[in-house]
Amino acid sequence: MLRLFIMFIGFGLAVAGGVSLIIYLNLLTTGLSFTGYLYFVSTKVECYLFIVGIIIITIAIYSPKNRKNSPPL
Repeated sequence: MLRLFIMFIGFGLAVAGGVSLIIYLNLLTTGLSFTGYLYFVSTKVECYLFIVGIIIITIAIYSPKNRKNSPPL
């Protein structure tokens, strides 16, 4: 149950960051180059939420489960 909660937290962060990235894509229509866009996005904190969210989702999915009846090594 905790893993599902952590995955939802990561999903929310990834959505918030992804929406920010998509909104900032409108800067390309004003004449900003793609490298300028990448530089601008790298200076914005809310765009890092996408990366943090993806990392949290990955950890929640691929982290091993704690088994109570597993034998000790």
